[in-house]
Amino acid sequence: MSSSDNETYTVVSLFTGAMGLDIGLEETGRFETHLAVDANEAACETIRINRDAGRTTNSDLEVINADLGEISPEEVFDQVEASPEDVDLLSGGPPCVSFSTAGDRRTLQDARGELIFDYLDFVKYIKPDFFLMENVRGLMSAAIQHRPTDERPKNGGPPLDPEEKPGSVLKLWLRDLMDIGDEDYRVDIFEVNSANYGAPQIRERVLFIGNRHNIKTQFPRPTHYNVPKEAGASTDEENTSNKLNTLSDKEIKPFNTLGDAIKDLEEENPVIMDFSPRKKKYLKKVPPGGNWRTLPEDLQKESMGAAYEASGGRSGWWRRLSYDYPTPTILGQPNHSSSALCHPEEVRALTLRECALVQEFPEDWEFAGTPAKQYKQVGNAVPITLGRVAGETIAEHLDQVHQGEAAENNRTYPKARKVYINSHVRRRYWYKDGDTVVNEDSNGSEVRYELPDTKIEEEIISLDEQQKQSSLEKFS
Repeated sequence: MSSSDNETYTVVSLFTGAMGLDIGLEETGRFETHLAVDANEAACETIRINRDAGRTTNSDLEVINADLGEISPEEVFDQVEASPEDVDLLSGGPPCVSFSTAGDRRTLQDARGELIFDYLDFVKYIKPDFFLMENVRGLMSAAIQHRPTDERPKNGGPPLDPEEKPGSVLKLWLRDLMDIGDEDYRVDIFEVNSANYGAPQIRERVLFIGNRHNIKTQFPRPTHYNVPKEAGASTDEENTSNKLNTLSDKEIKPFNTLGDAIKDLEEENPVIMDFSPRKKKYLKKVPPGGNWRTLPEDLQKESMGAAYEASGGRSGWWRRLSYDYPTPTILGQPNHSSSALCHPEEVRALTLRECALVQEFPEDWEFAGTPAKQYKQVGNAVPITLGRVAGETIAEHLDQVHQGEAAENNRTYPKARKVYINSHVRRRYWYKDGDTVVNEDSNGSEVRYELPDTKIEEEIISLDEQQKQSSLEKFS
């Protein structure tokens, strides 16, 4: 292990994918990934290609293609030279589709949902000083048993059982963490938006930072806001005196935008999963920053079918992006009609490289597999910025541990807390008479920006023993 400041710390990466989280960690200059494990063969080949091309910090990075739901930590380490005792940080983002609010939320009924518990098996086996786990915000509200909406109490159904209550998956996971054995782990859970830290993308994620030294970690406050690039925010004390956690004018940075990420990109032979001719027929009528609402009503109904009558969740239909704002969340299928990622100027989907730049991958990072597999790797990745910011925080605490200073922080803190960092992330789009209005309010007046107001909401997570017994019995 490292023993002095500015030396690198050893990382074992699980569910590595295309290395988005790991690139961010390595960009701090403080971490070196020694082992990467992923079930996707194309993702493993992506790692090998970039390792062999000298794009990873460690030229000897070992890669294992394995399903972590079917292989034990002992079996993984039997295949490699890396030793559990040498690991400073365990990182990874278990597949999140079963917890996403955009899906059917099968949670633990989906085998992929159980992978967050397989992650804990590695924590128990390795006993790292710190671990970093990434997931979707939907994990925070996921229930062990998902009851359909039309069967819930508000619609005439019986009261929810403990395992049907929102957040029961998280509590079960935390109880397993607290019962991990000889090591006494605590965890801080941060709900953040990547746009607030410089990524050109609105992507909300949850970061779990755990450690066995009872250190209370703090995620840095946001650095980027919805303020104009050319004129800073007002710092009028009268307007900001009652705001929480305000920043000075010098600390405020505007959002990085899609234009910042891709406008200067030139591609000769782009990889692209494009829209069909039918989809392009509608998208060509949508201006930059617009979506289905900018179409005439007859075309809205014609193009959307039954979705036209649906409520909520339709902002991605026939969506054309704007250079002037961060993009919505980059997905594995940019050419889907209901979650379209259409180029601002051309009637086409974003190319693979454009999506990768929005995710902040290096321009020369290569991706293996078919176009569909490459897009999936990019869409599943963590924005590089979040890995870097988390890595800087963890490195500071690892320095304390290895320099013998962590004992000063060993106060009696609750073992689990969550922190929601709430800042300005919304883009300013309005639709009037079929037109998209950007940088104007709904009355046509010039937008007035205020000093960003960051609210940090903290909640201690209580683990009730009675509910613990009930949940564990049902889950088993």
